[in-house]
Amino acid sequence: MTFHSGGAPRRILAVGLATLVGCAYAQTQAPSPAEQRAAKLVSQMTLEEKAAQIQHRAPAIPRLGIPAYNWWNEGLHGVARAGEATVFPQAIGMAASWNTQLIRDIADTTATEFRAKYLARRRPDGSIAGGPGLTVWSPNVNIFRDPRWGRGQETYGEDPFLTARMGVAFIGGLQGDDPEHPKTVATVKHFAVHSGPEPARHREDVRPSLHDVIDTYLPAFHAAVTQAKSQAVMCAYNALDGVPACANPHYLKDILRKDWKFDGHVVSDCAAIADIHLTKSHAYVRTPEEAAANAIKAGTDLFCSSGAKDTADPATTVRAVKQGLISESELDEAVRRLMVARVRLGLLDAPGEGPYAGITAKDFDTPEHRKLSTQAARESMVLLKNTGLLPFKSAPGRIAVIGPNANSVDPLVGNYNGTPSQPITVYAGIKARFATSQVSYVEGTGWVAPPLEDIPDTTLCQDAACNEPGLKAEEFKGIKLAGKPVAVRSEPNARVAWGTPTREERETSIRWTGYIRPSESGIYRFRYSGENGYRIYVDGKLVADVWDIAWPTSDTDIELTANQAYTIRVEAMQNGTRGDHRLQWSRPSASDDVALKAAKQADVVVFVGGLTARFEGEAMSVKAPGFAGGDRGTMDLPAPQQKLLERLHATGKPVVLVLMNGSAMSVNWAEANLPAIVEAWYPGGEGGQAVAELLAGDFSPAGRLPVTFYKSVDQLPPFGDYSMKGRTYRYFSGEPLYPFGYGLSYTSFAYGRPAVSKNAVKAGDAVDVSVDVRNSGSRDGDEVVQLYVSRKAGGAPIRSLRGFQRIHLKAGETRKVSFKVDAQDMSIIDAKGTRVVPSGAVDLWIGGGQPAGTKPAAGAAVRVNIKGQAVLKPF
Repeated sequence: MTFHSGGAPRRILAVGLATLVGCAYAQTQAPSPAEQRAAKLVSQMTLEEKAAQIQHRAPAIPRLGIPAYNWWNEGLHGVARAGEATVFPQAIGMAASWNTQLIRDIADTTATEFRAKYLARRRPDGSIAGGPGLTVWSPNVNIFRDPRWGRGQETYGEDPFLTARMGVAFIGGLQGDDPEHPKTVATVKHFAVHSGPEPARHREDVRPSLHDVIDTYLPAFHAAVTQAKSQAVMCAYNALDGVPACANPHYLKDILRKDWKFDGHVVSDCAAIADIHLTKSHAYVRTPEEAAANAIKAGTDLFCSSGAKDTADPATTVRAVKQGLISESELDEAVRRLMVARVRLGLLDAPGEGPYAGITAKDFDTPEHRKLSTQAARESMVLLKNTGLLPFKSAPGRIAVIGPNANSVDPLVGNYNGTPSQPITVYAGIKARFATSQVSYVEGTGWVAPPLEDIPDTTLCQDAACNEPGLKAEEFKGIKLAGKPVAVRSEPNARVAWGTPTREERETSIRWTGYIRPSESGIYRFRYSGENGYRIYVDGKLVADVWDIAWPTSDTDIELTANQAYTIRVEAMQNGTRGDHRLQWSRPSASDDVALKAAKQADVVVFVGGLTARFEGEAMSVKAPGFAGGDRGTMDLPAPQQKLLERLHATGKPVVLVLMNGSAMSVNWAEANLPAIVEAWYPGGEGGQAVAELLAGDFSPAGRLPVTFYKSVDQLPPFGDYSMKGRTYRYFSGEPLYPFGYGLSYTSFAYGRPAVSKNAVKAGDAVDVSVDVRNSGSRDGDEVVQLYVSRKAGGAPIRSLRGFQRIHLKAGETRKVSFKVDAQDMSIIDAKGTRVVPSGAVDLWIGGGQPAGTKPAAGAAVRVNIKGQAVLKPF
């Protein structure tokens, strides 16, 4: 095993991006007031104080007026992990809107709610009482290169251009327009080449080609830093070309700081500093001190720790300085950058000052914010198939709403989520929208197992002989089941309404203990329907663990014998005000007969299936077929859902399939057999209302896919291969189920002949292209006009998205849509990583999607000829 003390890469990345760009450090400018104040504070700190400030839980330095601060805050699609907040559609759903102004509005609203939460929990000394700060570890602009990646839901999809535009909009909303007084600080992540598999992320060494780095992996980061001016960057877990990402001077110094002139701070992904030296991870150096030193020298300023005593501990950094592994001045620079961020945010000043003084502690989860969430859900939904069933011509007399996602909050929120105070499930949305219809709900099946039902009180008892019914309940103050119970009582079940959705936050935890005696033998699965953390133990075995909702694990099967008493322990916490929590199980004899009966009695069936963030997500332990570590082994609908869906179709009743998921689904059977399919993603707190409105035709759907829906994983290269060959619409030569950019409407659009400013240009010049778009249908609607560029040259993708506009047209209305196609749009990346504009034809397509395949979109093409050749900078 080879160890490194100075961070030298095991393999130099060809000639290196810095050489290709040829840029130097930015010229020194006079320090801003924030920089001056930060430098003065750092000059007064001791070595030990500086070392403590670079951990994400930074302690107070009272003598300098610096309060304690927790840098770790999540805002992927609303304020996360801080109780009630507006929950917007998951990032992949936001991308499906293809509406950058909407994304900026969402991020701006999220920043307002961060400010409100911060004010609500700020103590007199300036520290925060268990609440969010103003440094937001979002957005995630990694490329969703493979649909098996469980965290792909956090991204804006598979295309570098769409991802860049969405990322720039989101960062602009989070930070605002004044870099010296940001509303919050955005942290773009995970720099730079990172997209699964999850189980290997702490040890994986990714060695991408220069072509793929420049063509696919870096453009969105470059836009985030140079255009949106993101003030923070998070480095990834994996290594790049033999060097851990958080200790990689080529990416962090040469590219990020020299080439792109980034002057903000870099934070490690959590535990990534320990990965630098741990033998089970990268083992790049031998000791924790060397790991800390390599990270700081490379340009990582803030260590997100995985615990109280690990590599990120301040004592480790102090020893690194005393051992001469880094100089104190190098540590000073890291602390200075962090202090600049805190000064700019006003974290060292009294509340009520500065440009955001008008925000109050009550400005979160407001009706106006929830209205924006509803609008975002409407714009994110993609109509995948419709043979005329939708929209419903009139309210059906009887609607059967069936499926595991039909009446659950889980599929509304996705991962890295907040807590919606008034969640609207699909069932609730349909019931409210179709008030004159008879609407029934049957779960029918679980996500990957038989359907769940409430555990009867009669099966629970407080003694092994079951002479005393119920369970012993112990309630604790706080969410950690710590200390002496504030109340001990007997309850008939592990079931409680934690309170009504109000502004007041409730932080409590409870433990129920006793016995459970099933009435039939066989395999059982348990769940507690709370929206916060819980654990369930049966017969001493942990059968459900969702205590840390950031990294939830799935349920586990257990075999029980009829009439035998087993110990049961249920532990649950509440960090918000969601109610109606129940202990549930799936019984061995559970069947879909009830669902089939409901379908036969209905005029139309709405099956709401797919996944939840309990199955796809970050570093999870999921024990179910087709899932591994939070990733997916198949894109198929889970087998129990598919079986029920086919049986529902066999009843002869029309079935609408509503998918709720964060990644592509191979719903080949549904495409061939069902009349209508809707992709709803994880649509946010009000998502159920938007689904119901879509079915009713209250709006014409205009969401477009930000990822390719393949027919099977068999069409893809191995998951762990980071080469883009054969991946995404840009390099996939097969036939997809639904292509990137695809989506249907309740109206139709026609495109005129495109006009270009020049039919032939010199390499390096730009052209303007415009086209008339007409709503040729009978109702108003949105169209997403997409511009694709194709070049017949080595290294060129099949086609690349280079522009888009979402426009609203009334029935019969025509509008001219224009794009500027510049030299970079018409360039390619060669095998050496050089961006060139070759001579020859450039084919431009403007339409409502891509022009090829079995589902070509309406649109029009035009050709421009390039004379000569030009070499451009990479970005």
